[in-house]
Amino acid sequence: MSHYFANLVPPVIMAMVLAAPAIAAPVSYDDPLEGLNRKIFVFNDVLDTYALKPVAQAYHDVAPEPLQSMVDNFFENLGEFRNIASYGLQLKGDDALVSTGRLLINTTFGILGLIDVATPLGLDRRYSDFGLVFAHWGIPSGPYLVLPFLGPATLRSTVGLLPNAYISPVTYYDDNTNRLLIGAADVVNRRAQLLNAEELIIGERYTFIRDSYLQRREFLITNQQPEDDF
Repeated sequence: MSHYFANLVPPVIMAMVLAAPAIAAPVSYDDPLEGLNRKIFVFNDVLDTYALKPVAQAYHDVAPEPLQSMVDNFFENLGEFRNIASYGLQLKGDDALVSTGRLLINTTFGILGLIDVATPLGLDRRYSDFGLVFAHWGIPSGPYLVLPFLGPATLRSTVGLLPNAYISPVTYYDDNTNRLLIGAADVVNRRAQLLNAEELIIGERYTFIRDSYLQRREFLITNQQPEDDF
């Protein structure tokens, strides 16, 4: 069954892209599911406080900074597959070429991406995903969502999670245990990077995180800094 859905993803994506107008759809700040979202937010917050954050803090405190940098570089390098595919579908050739160059250089000279050789050469890190592909081709954002375990999203970016996973090399790793360990390491690494960012939260946490997420998505779509009410 999983192979059926995996084979279905590329034609579905292409059909959505071809059917959509070539006008970028903005981010919607609507939160009609706020009541439900807040309940899931509390669940995620409790899980983070008592499980994920302590593990991330221990990793941050114990692991040497060079090791943390290599772990981060490794997962950023895996993300280049997603960047290349999503930039290509947005017809952003320059960005796709930069991501391709980063992948080739860091995978080879950077020892499977552990060392970021590409940035000093002028190939800076970039980010794209399939939620941004859908936005580029005019597919509406849909309402704001808080996903269990995963956190803030929009309906559009949630749909994009499937092709994001489809394009990741980790998905095709045969050893289930190692695949889960790689996924867990990625989650801990990303959570550790947010430890210092918590100090920036002001006011009500739910509202701050929601608006910060949506503003970041808006910036990724328009490449223009959104107006900030904070």
